[in-house]
Amino acid sequence: MRIFLALLFVLLDTALALAAPLGRDEIAGFIVPPYALGEPVNDKGVWSLRNSGGAEAGYVFETAPMAPLPGFSGAPINMLVLLDLEGRFIDLRLISHNEPIFVSGLGEAPFRKFLEQYPGLSINTPMVVGVPYGEGGAGSGMVHLDGVAKATASVRIAHESILAATLQVAREKMQGVQSAPPAHPDPAHDEPLDWQALVDQGIARNLRVTNAELDAAFAGTIWADDDPEAQADPAGLFLDLWLVDIGPPSIARAVLDADAQADLARFLRVSPDDEPLLVIDAGRHGLVSPDFVRNTAPDLLGAEQDGLPLALRDADMIFGTQPDVPEGTAMILRTDRRLGFDPARDWMLQVIATREHGMFQPEIGSATFTLTHQTPERFYARATPPKTLPPWLEALRNRATDLVLLAVALPALLLALGPGMNRLAGLRLFTPIRLGILALVTGFIGWWGQGQLSIVTPLATLRTAIEGGSFAYLLYDPFSLLIWAVAILGFVLWGRGLFCGWLCPFGALQEFAHHLGRLLRLPKWELAPRWDTRLKGLKYALLGGMVLTVLIAPDRVDTVAEVEPFKTAITTFFIREWYYVAYAGFWLVLGLFTFKGFCRYVCPLGALMAIGGLLRGRDWIARRKECGSPCQLCKVRCNYGAIKPTGKISYSECFQCLDCVTIHDDPRQCVPLVLAAKGRVMKPATRAVAAK
Repeated sequence: MRIFLALLFVLLDTALALAAPLGRDEIAGFIVPPYALGEPVNDKGVWSLRNSGGAEAGYVFETAPMAPLPGFSGAPINMLVLLDLEGRFIDLRLISHNEPIFVSGLGEAPFRKFLEQYPGLSINTPMVVGVPYGEGGAGSGMVHLDGVAKATASVRIAHESILAATLQVAREKMQGVQSAPPAHPDPAHDEPLDWQALVDQGIARNLRVTNAELDAAFAGTIWADDDPEAQADPAGLFLDLWLVDIGPPSIARAVLDADAQADLARFLRVSPDDEPLLVIDAGRHGLVSPDFVRNTAPDLLGAEQDGLPLALRDADMIFGTQPDVPEGTAMILRTDRRLGFDPARDWMLQVIATREHGMFQPEIGSATFTLTHQTPERFYARATPPKTLPPWLEALRNRATDLVLLAVALPALLLALGPGMNRLAGLRLFTPIRLGILALVTGFIGWWGQGQLSIVTPLATLRTAIEGGSFAYLLYDPFSLLIWAVAILGFVLWGRGLFCGWLCPFGALQEFAHHLGRLLRLPKWELAPRWDTRLKGLKYALLGGMVLTVLIAPDRVDTVAEVEPFKTAITTFFIREWYYVAYAGFWLVLGLFTFKGFCRYVCPLGALMAIGGLLRGRDWIARRKECGSPCQLCKVRCNYGAIKPTGKISYSECFQCLDCVTIHDDPRQCVPLVLAAKGRVMKPATRAVAAK
């Protein structure tokens, strides 16, 4: 006990506060060329990301300050996200975490491999962790990220942290990242229109710039007098530009002649994601320079939406228009909706006017005029985005089969141990049946289902309650949560015995070890009653120390929780560092000689279960007046030392093995029943004998 208290004081002296956000030098160490770290853009740890030319290329931020979702240790998982200006992940780096399965189980390599799936993905695309189901599979537009076997719940928490932090940055700093699916022309929408109707409804928009306005744009510069034509005719039009989106069929029919409509339809069959834009200029500008090459980006036209540039390209089409459409230099441009363009929201066409100053190697100056455009929503349809299920519901679907089997097995066990307890204990093959159930618990609940309960969960819950966090992470592992629910129900019905005696995979392994020891005729080591009683208090001291650790050094919880060998023996199936394997192996080897030594003396989860057992509403093990005085058979046979010399059951140490129930109901074993059958009555032991 003194050594344990000394260790607690060491923990107190070395307690660390929650990790502060990384500094510039630390973050810069995660960024590789051609990118470099820029300047901080807010007080939440968001930094600008620069490209090799020094221009802004995106944002860098940690997830924990933005979305401190607690993991299974109670602490958030912190990752560094590099995001470009279009909402695509450039890179993700793991900074810190305390997830038990990765810290001392699988190692960090599978976690880092999971994060390698994000680069190149866009936050506009729905993403979920797990295999596709039904219509959520290929072609649905939803990205399914491969989870990590035995750690799906932890990577779900990481995924939710990434999305929560990234979307927060997108809302605050990247207005150009759309939140709705892109619009595409609705072929079913049919509306009679002509050019005048397009103009009246603002579907066809006009930008007029006079020569005088052009001169005003260059006033005060060296190019102010470099356009004699503008000075000669100030009222003349430099720009008389019309812009109309001809992607919707109803609008295209109002603008293009029949042959052009057919050509456009063929073009869109080849390039269905392109949005065609008709531009006509009846002024002097001419839309493109003399050096323009068809089927390339126009050199005097540009576009942007929400502050982000749009890629325009010449559609290289020769076309005719309806008679009432204005004449002039005309071209059809195209932009790709997959790159984020939404024609039903405001976007801006930029028209560049250039002037040259000087005869040899002239200096080029430019002025930009803009025209805002938007086509009404009624001409478009939007794909219904794949609905992402809440993480808890996705977890339920991923484990549906396991949960159904568990939901059948647990009530059956409750019935067998409740109304059918005496019948079960009285079976001639009770011991093989019990061992068979424990084998299923070890194989299905433990190794397959990863349902080994751990003290880490209640400690994380305590930490979350103290820090005021969300308990949603508990729903990410519904398999274990169902076992927790049944174990808590067991507190009321029997005390700690339901879990410790029937549902703990590592406890089952120790029981198998003990039976093996008996088959091998190995000696049986049992402590003297005095030391047995003292050592049973050790598990409560360990539990108290862990609770204290949550309060003074929460980041060390995963370290002190290594007193449990569960992750080694059950979660990772002994695939860990040798010292963890040796520690777990020690308890199993000891089980050959001492019955379930870890469960009885050391297990902090068992201590918590014993405390929970105080909720027990009844003494469910029947006793006779002769039990303990003078009959001591049940006490002698109890491997757990859970029966006092008085015959009273110590339910805080009872593992519900039912051995004493078997003896109590068996007229061939229970001494009072044997004597009663022979017409004899046991005499109570004298006070001196009882006190011995």
